[in-house]
Formats: sequence, C-alpha cells, structure tokens
Amino acid sequence: MAKKSDVTVEEKLRALYDLQLIDSRVDEIRNVRGELPLEVEDLEDEVAGLNTRLEKMDADLEVIDQDINAKKILIEDAKALIKKYSEQQKNVRNNREFNALSKEVEFQELEIELAEKQIKEYRAQIDQKKEVIEQTRERLTERQKHLDHKKSELDEILAETEKEEKALLDKSREYEQQIEERLVSAYKRIRGSVKNGLAVVPVERGASGGSFFTIPPQVIMEIAGRRKIITDEHSGRILVDEELAQEERQKMNELFQSF
Repeated sequence: MAKKSDVTVEEKLRALYDLQLIDSRVDEIRNVRGELPLEVEDLEDEVAGLNTRLEKMDADLEVIDQDINAKKILIEDAKALIKKYSEQQKNVRNNREFNALSKEVEFQELEIELAEKQIKEYRAQIDQKKEVIEQTRERLTERQKHLDHKKSELDEILAETEKEEKALLDKSREYEQQIEERLVSAYKRIRGSVKNGLAVVPVERGASGGSFFTIPPQVIMEIAGRRKIITDEHSGRILVDEELAQEERQKMNELFQSF
C-alpha cells in the first residue's frame, strides 16, 4: 500500500473493512473458547485452596499429636512423683510432713486427671478433623477431575485455534499500521462500544448491517461512491457499500484458509 498520506478513501475503507473481518474472526475463535479459560482459572484457585486447607489441617493434627504426647509425659512424670511421695510418707517423722506429702500426691493425681481429660478432648478433635479431612479430600478429588477435564477441553481448543489466532492478530496489527492513527482510534472506539464488535459494516437492503434504520438513497449513493468515510447516524458505525464488502470478504476468506 502507498504512504498513508497518499492512500485514497476507497483504500482506507477497504483496509478498515479488512481489519474488521480479521478482528471479527478473532472474536469468533475466542467465542469458541467461551468461558473455559475463566472456568479453568476458578477451578485452579479452588483446588489450590483445598490443598492449602488440607495442609493446614494436617499441620493441626501434628500439633494435637504433640500435645497428646506432652500430656502422656506429664502423666508419667506425675505417676513417678506420686510413687516418690508415697515412699517418702513411710519415713516421715510427724503428721505435718505426712500431710504435706499427701497434698503433693493429691495435686499430682489432679494433674493426671486433668491431662487424661485433655487427651480425651484432643482425640475427639482428631476424629473431627479426620472427618473434615476426608470430606475435603473427596471434594478435592472431584474438583481435580473436573479441572483436568476442563483443561483438556481448553487445550484441545487452543491446539486447534492458537496458531490461527496468532496469525490473525499479527495480520490485524499489520493492517492497523496501514491506516492513519485517527481512523484506527475511531474504529477501536466504535468497536468497543457495540456488543458484537462490528465497527465497519456494509449497507444491506438499504440499511446498515445489523440495523433496521433505513439509510436515505442519497447517502447510499455517497457510500457507493467511496469518496468519503460515512458513518451511520444511529449507531456511529463506519459504512461501506455491499459490493466492496463482498470483494473484501472473498479476499479475506482466502487469507483465512491459508492459516
């Protein structure tokens, strides 16, 4: 193509419509993928969260086991002290010493009773956590299978379309460089403001593509003349005549088949 300053209006219109056809093809490819990438991302986050939860609960179990072992050691130490104090009671010289040792024995017995109660509570916590862990693992297995399935779907679609999408994006950038910046900006602004991403549309049966608003015959003649860029007063879309659109669609279809 000639320098941008030397490009005719018709060439600009053809380049804009070609750019639209390329970008619309990219849209089609991405629509095929649909919500899959987001679904995969959400599932990956959920699986990571479940794994983190399992790791935390496993760590909690280790802490509880350590607490149980500490209480068992405390019980053994208390039993040893009871035995020691009981032996000492056999050799006391008066009731005051005997009573003091009796209080020590009683205190150690209370320590044993409390430790055994705490061990019982810890074991109940372990049973409860193991039940939650089992439920979480089942959930993780189910979510991981679902994730693997969705990733397989996405990988299959990507394998089919990734090469074409990359080639189309390269071609889109190439066409943008052939069009003056203000037109590219206008094209992108219009494209971003409409649901279907159509910024350049042909006139079909007296109306702009996808619109039910009739275009006056005089305007249709001006569009067919290709001497200036005309926009639809209702949607703001850039308008091209149907003959030009057919020619460019045929040219772009041949290009798409080469990818």
